[in-house]
Amino acid sequence: MIKNIKLFVNDNKKSFEVGKVVKEKLNQNGFNITKKNFDLAIAVGGDGAFLRMVKTNNFSNKPYYVGINAGTLGFMQEVKVDEISKFIEEIKNGKFAVDVIGIQETEVKHKEGNSRFCSLNEIVIRDENFRLLRAGISINKDEDLLENFVGDGILITTSSGSTAHNLSYGGSIVFPNFSTLQITPLGPINSKSYRTLPNSVIIPDHQKIIINPDNKNLMVTIDGENNIYQDVENITTEIANKKIKLLRFSHYNFPQKINEKLLSNEN
Repeated sequence: MIKNIKLFVNDNKKSFEVGKVVKEKLNQNGFNITKKNFDLAIAVGGDGAFLRMVKTNNFSNKPYYVGINAGTLGFMQEVKVDEISKFIEEIKNGKFAVDVIGIQETEVKHKEGNSRFCSLNEIVIRDENFRLLRAGISINKDEDLLENFVGDGILITTSSGSTAHNLSYGGSIVFPNFSTLQITPLGPINSKSYRTLPNSVIIPDHQKIIINPDNKNLMVTIDGENNIYQDVENITTEIANKKIKLLRFSHYNFPQKINEKLLSNEN
């Protein structure tokens, strides 16, 4: 049963106003607003607010997560402003759906040691100075080579992140509860000298992607945050054992959401 709720409200006027309404309605329906030991975390804002919420909570699998869209596209934000009352009624009556999705876990071996981090959407690997990136991409072990990549960069996205940058670069949309990783090339080079896959490749969970770069100084972008690493030996990333629970409306329909967010002219 959901009783204790924490609100993560974006720092802008619209989000603040929506957050105030949400708080009032939750209190009226007998929910407790708290900062710890919460059953449900609600992000009020756009997709960035949702990402910050999950990261701030260290990708914990204990609470449910949901977003109320007070931003623009809001693909991760399940609830529209005019659906707040309906949403609260569903969680009050326990009539909601849940998607369990995998979290991307990445390790960068570099000059200063090993850096580990989680991401909800994606990582992007580029040369530190945006020169041409050359890197071997293998699956599970170095000798299982997929390709020797040459191009602007490598985007590795989760299923839930497949509708973000991945889609803009020609990657495939994947249902979020599949927990896959997708390798999407950025500006791949194909010539007499280089042969690089022009399309994305989808990898199932518990399969490790290994990047062995020729370029040693890299920029690795983790859910929009840039990190510079010197003398990189390799990067490994996978959907392993870490999961989080996304709360959905009982009538949640992913194909309808794709149509609404990406194809429909309606606001």
